[in-house]
Amino acid sequence: MTDLPPGWEWCTLGDLVTRIEAGKSFTCHPRPARDNEWGVLKVSAMTWGEFREQENKAVPEGREFDPRYEVRPGDILVSRANTEQYVGAPVLVRKCRPRLLLSDKSLRLVPSPEIDSAWLLRVLSSPSIRRQISARASGQQDSMRNISQQALLSLELPIPPLAEQRRIVAALEGYLSKVKGADALLASAMSKLICHRQATALAAIRGSLVSDDSTDLSASLLVEKIAGRAGILPSGDWPVPASWAWSTLGDLFEIYVGFTPRRSDPTLWQGDVPWVSSGEVAFGRIKATRESIARQAIGNTATKLHAPGTLLLAMIGEGKTRGQVAILDIEAAHNQNCASIRVSNTPILPEFVYIFLMARYDQTRRAAAGGNQLALNRGMIREIRIPVPPVEMQVRIVEVANEAFSANDRLSLELERAVERSARLVSSLLAEAFAGRLVPQDPNDEPAAGLLARIRAERSATIPKQRTRSRRTPKELAAPPTRVTGDDYQQETLPL
Repeated sequence: MTDLPPGWEWCTLGDLVTRIEAGKSFTCHPRPARDNEWGVLKVSAMTWGEFREQENKAVPEGREFDPRYEVRPGDILVSRANTEQYVGAPVLVRKCRPRLLLSDKSLRLVPSPEIDSAWLLRVLSSPSIRRQISARASGQQDSMRNISQQALLSLELPIPPLAEQRRIVAALEGYLSKVKGADALLASAMSKLICHRQATALAAIRGSLVSDDSTDLSASLLVEKIAGRAGILPSGDWPVPASWAWSTLGDLFEIYVGFTPRRSDPTLWQGDVPWVSSGEVAFGRIKATRESIARQAIGNTATKLHAPGTLLLAMIGEGKTRGQVAILDIEAAHNQNCASIRVSNTPILPEFVYIFLMARYDQTRRAAAGGNQLALNRGMIREIRIPVPPVEMQVRIVEVANEAFSANDRLSLELERAVERSARLVSSLLAEAFAGRLVPQDPNDEPAAGLLARIRAERSATIPKQRTRSRRTPKELAAPPTRVTGDDYQQETLPL
């Protein structure tokens, strides 16, 4: 442990909280609760640094539960199970609709009245505490880690005098509000760049990005030659230049759905072939290749190896993943949640098809169907209508669009770096604050040792003394079970 400023003390989180409360989970409706219904919090309600009350599941009518687990404004919540980045990360419930319950994956910290709640919220977000949580969390996969209540209570943290806690909070709020304003400007600029990129792609596929002075043959002959369907070309979704023609992805290109080799055979995962999942597909590039598969697995009919220049389309995925497209720049295989579009055997440029799929991203995404999880399928992708310009015009469109995209990418990279600097600045501010270097110490403040002694004394006074029971005294019957009824949250006794 490092040296602390005068008046500070080392303690554990367990020294500062009255208790930790955990709710319960049970089978719920998959939809959010309506205004007159109770709901149970999902992990995503505590994932993004701000409390999201809409992230809940409706409690079925007649289901028994404990109303003491209702979430209230002012609560400090942490998620017991989450990704490595967010497990144990705190959120403050600033406002909350009534009738929301803690789940077994959400914990409520009840701090001592002697502790400034806003200070506790901030210190739990500091880099040193986040490192401790990461070290104490269990679980083999980064996608889902768990932390126990005991591990949380054992977190070691420095506590300043109460008056200094409040000065630290006031200083942090001032600095962080400025950072938040700057982040909002960065997000707005990023949004404008995305709109500019989309507008460029739309202009490209509508024939308005470059002038139509091509001397090349009409694209209808090109499409008929590729598809072998003379005279029955599909109609268009919007007007295009006269030299263009409409077709479908299925008529022009070979389209495959990926396959995941069985995990039970480790030899299929020890090769040197990159394997791409749908979550790694992003506009313009493949973000990463997390695993390799053996080349012997490529030989079966389900798994195929695709050459550079093949387009990958994400058919499934939460957030913005579904519908995104990228061009492979490596030889790779992919999982069943991606579709590969082989363009290389045709005179149509893969870069033009990429621009087209980028431009119609929203439309492609909305075409997904399914019950539990929306997804695209091979048939839907085959039926997507695409406008095809003559080859000479394809080349010019790609050149002009790529020039605009390159400028857009340079600006996006600078914005991403600014966002990273902002995150580092927040971490530095928190580190300085809880090392005692953000605000000056006041020798007139009551030392933290006195505060801790008072908390311990209050806790000792509230611990009930154990009563001895005569052997002849009959056991007390357990209280009958209850359930909540009506809008006034009254309880009624249930039959035993």
